[in-house]
Parts: sequence; structure tokens; C-alpha cells
Amino acid sequence: MRSVEEQLALITAAAVTPEPVRIAISEALGLRCAEQVEGTHALPGFDQAAIDGFAVRSVDIRQAVEMTRRNRDRHDDLPPEEEEGPVSQDVRPILPIVGEVTAGSHRPVRLQPRQAVRVHTGAPLPTLADAVLPLDWADVQGRRMEPLNSLNSGQFVHRKGSDVQPGDVVVEQGAVIGAAQVGLLAAVGRDKVLVYPRPRMAVMSFGPELVDIDRDPGLGQVYDVNSYALAAAGREAGAEVNRIGIIAGEHRRLKDVIEGQLIRSEIVVITGAVGGEASDRLREVLGELGEMDVSRVAMHPGSVMGFGTLGPDKVPTFLLPSNPSAALVAFEVMVRPLVQLIRGQRQSGRRIIQARSIASIESAPHRRGFIRGQLMRDRETREFLVDPLGAASGGGEPMHLLGSHGLSNCMIIVPADVTHVAPGQVVDVMFLSIRA
Repeated sequence: MRSVEEQLALITAAAVTPEPVRIAISEALGLRCAEQVEGTHALPGFDQAAIDGFAVRSVDIRQAVEMTRRNRDRHDDLPPEEEEGPVSQDVRPILPIVGEVTAGSHRPVRLQPRQAVRVHTGAPLPTLADAVLPLDWADVQGRRMEPLNSLNSGQFVHRKGSDVQPGDVVVEQGAVIGAAQVGLLAAVGRDKVLVYPRPRMAVMSFGPELVDIDRDPGLGQVYDVNSYALAAAGREAGAEVNRIGIIAGEHRRLKDVIEGQLIRSEIVVITGAVGGEASDRLREVLGELGEMDVSRVAMHPGSVMGFGTLGPDKVPTFLLPSNPSAALVAFEVMVRPLVQLIRGQRQSGRRIIQARSIASIESAPHRRGFIRGQLMRDRETREFLVDPLGAASGGGEPMHLLGSHGLSNCMIIVPADVTHVAPGQVVDVMFLSIRA
């Protein structure tokens, strides 16, 4: 019996990263960048207003606010009989508003000392202006305004090149392109980017008992669950999936169908071909296309599986169990890491944390258990807790039920030398996709 690590080593050794392709940045979301992208010009390309307000010289505002303060102090120092009322208009530090600049304006504006220009967010700053006074920091009276607060040079201003300078790296080679990276590429004027494409995956099911979901199954027949479930798992992992569905027919037809997918795929997944007389016929076909090894792996469920490299391009090909639950576990443990590796991911595995089991778990001896569970967090202690699903005594048939997959958000990993986990015991837990 082969260990999980030995099987994974065979699989990852067969990974071949597709050649990078140049695509539109609007199509690059979720892909890994295959080049280092540098800025060619300053971003922003000019000093611009960060908020709506008045473009000013900060020194004028500081002087105006200081004058207001001195006037008030002098007024407060007068005895009651000598008070003359409010500070007279002619000594109040009022700046004239000499113009207005909106975002996108191409008209150059020059600011003179002790003047203000109304500016909108994103507008280019007038020459000599070095700060923006917010609207609520000013007492506006028609075409004049009195500053109420002081400010420093550069305040509420996006300086030219403050975000990106020419030569700055905006997207690293190997980085996953997310929404921010798409925005940065657009900001530096890149309409296309070199990326590692999603690996193409063909998914098909084999078995005389299978019918597609558009037909009613007869006696002894079951719906083809696996090609749908594994195609979805492949897309979730980041592959470009072609669901072939059920494959059937005589030797020549089976070979033609599989050969056709080997030509256009980086990964091929076939389920329902690891045991029984019918699978012998399929494995004979696969043997003519390359090296295929079917063996037991020290894990459960899904211990019996096949892997090989087929066709002239040595395409990694998987044979997974017919049971949908076992097939999904085998896909998660064996196929998904290969997809991540081909995509150029630095870390191909899921995140693993520790959690306290709230129920007992029975696991098969000498095989690593991958048991579905519901991960949660204690509101008071913030400790991770996990509720095992489908972990019947002895690790028997309930382990293979598909229904608990729909309730699970993690897999509990039980070491091969452990057959019993008591309630309250700490276990390793693998995060699955987080559903909204």
C-alpha cells in the first residue's frame, strides 16, 4: 500500500506548466502573472486634489488663521466698555475665490498669493498651490472665503508619483491577479498581460450502470453524479474544465474519445474505472495510450485509485472511485494539488489549522482518514471547534455518503496510526472553500 505522500510525489512529478499566454487584463482575474510589470510613468501624473475644497498656498492659510486668532485675542482683552463688537470686516483674513477647476480639466490655472481656487476631487492643482482646504474648513461668502483651520503643505493632495514612480514594480511575476492588480495594470496603461493559463481538464465517467440526469434510471442504474461534481471541483480549483460525461462503447470508440481529450488537455480525470470486469476493458484501452498504475493508497475514503501519464504529451490521467463521496475526497487530496501546481501556485495545499473535535471519530486502521466536518468557532474563547460528519464507528459505509458533503466546510485529517479520536481531542483540519 502506497502512502499519501508517495502517491502525491508521483503525481506532482508529472506536472507540466503550460506556456504563458498574453491576454486582455479584463480576462486575467484569478490567473498567475508570468511577467514582472513595471510602471512607465508617474501615477498620478500630476498633483491632484484629494477632496473637494479650495486649492491654496498653505502659508497663506496659516497666516490667515493666525491673524484671526490675534484679532480675537485682542478683542477679548478689551474692557467691556471699550468693546466695539465683532472684528471689523476689513481686518478679517478673507481670500478671494478666483476660479474653479473640475476633474479632467485641461486648462492651466495659476494661483496668486493670498488667493483660493475652488477644486473638485481629482482636479489638477493650480500652479503655486500646495494644499487643499476642505469645504467645511472655510466660511464661504459669495466669491470670498475665510479659512477656519490651518493646514500643512501637501495636505489633502495626491502628489505626482505618490502612488507609482516610473520603474516601480506594480505586479510581481508569480502574483495572482486580483481586482487590485487589474486596476494597477489599467492605471499604468497595460491592456494585456502575460499569464499562466488555467490548465485544461477533461472529466468523464465510466460505468455500465450510469445514465445522464436527463433520463430516468431503470433497475440497477444510477445517475452520473461524478462528472458533474468533479467538473465543479475542477473549476473551483482553477481549471478550465470540459465535462465529457459518460463514456461507453467498444474498444475503438473508447480509445478515440480518450485520445481526443489527451490532445487538448493538461489533466484527464476518469471516474468509475478502478474495479470490476468493465473497468478491466477500460484499463486495457488506457494501457495502449501510456503508463497507468492502479494501486491502493493508505487513505480513506477513496483508497483505490489510478494514475498515469498518457499520450505523446504524457498527460497526467487519474482513475478515481465510482462512489461520489470517495471520488470528491480523492480529487481534493490528489487532483487539486496538481491543478494548483500547474497554475504556478507556490503553495498547492489547502490551509490546515487545529480544532477541537466535539464528537468521537472512528478511523480505519493504517490509513489516513479524510473525514468531512463542520468547522466553527467558540464565541467566547475564539477556539476552533469541529463537528465530524459521517464518521461512523469503524469508519464504515456512512463515510461514503454524499449528503454530508453538502453540509461540510472542512475535512478532518486523522493520522494513519490513529483509529479513535475522543471528544475534546485536538485534530488537524483542512479548510475547504468558504461559502457565502
